[in-house]
Amino acid sequence: MPLGDARHFDRLVDFLKQKRDEVTFHDIISLAEIATESLQSFCQAMDARVYRELREISGYIDSMRHEISVLQANDIKDSRIPAAGQELGAIVSATEKATHTIMECAETLTAADTKNPAAYKKLVDEQMMIIFEACSFQDITGQRVAKVVETLQHIESRVARFADVMHATDLEGYLTDQEREREARRMRVLSHGPQIDGQGIAQSEIDTLINAGR
Repeated sequence: MPLGDARHFDRLVDFLKQKRDEVTFHDIISLAEIATESLQSFCQAMDARVYRELREISGYIDSMRHEISVLQANDIKDSRIPAAGQELGAIVSATEKATHTIMECAETLTAADTKNPAAYKKLVDEQMMIIFEACSFQDITGQRVAKVVETLQHIESRVARFADVMHATDLEGYLTDQEREREARRMRVLSHGPQIDGQGIAQSEIDTLINAGR
C-alpha cells in the first residue's frame, strides 16, 4: 500500500482512539471521506500496477507470435520437409536402379564366352559404357543431397533462433512411448549396422579382439 494511504489509516485509527464513545454524525462523515480517499488512491495504484503487468504480458505474447511466424513452421511442415523426403526417395530409387544395372553388366561379363577375343572385347566395351552411364547418377545425387542438407540447415537455424529468443530448455525423457521405441530401435540399428567414420568400433579393434580369443 502507498505511504499516503497508510497515513490516512493512521489518522483514522488515532481519531477513533481519541473519540471512543463521543463520535458524532459529522465525525462519521469525516471518517467516510478519509476511507474513501484512501481506497481511491489504493485502487488507482492497483489499476496502474495491473495495467503495467498486462502490458508486459501483451508484449511477451506479441514477441512470441512474431518469433513463431519467423520460425515458418507451416512452410517447414508443408513444403520443405516433404520436398526433402522426395529428394531422399529419388536418391534411393536412382541408387537402386544404378546398382541393378551395374550388377547385370557384371553378370553378363562373368557369363560371357571368352573364346573369341574380338567379340569378347566388343561386349566388354558395351557393358563398360552402360556401367559408366549408370554411374552418372552420382552427379544428380550430389545435387539432391545438397538440397536436403540445405533444408536441414534452414530448419536448424530457425529452431535455434526460436530456442534462443524464448530461452527454451529441454525436458528430459520422451514425449510419447512411440518416440521412446523409435529411439531404442535406432540405437539397435546403429549398434549392428554401418558406423560413421570416427564413431563406433574400429575394424582394427575388432581384429585385435578376435585374435586375442584364439
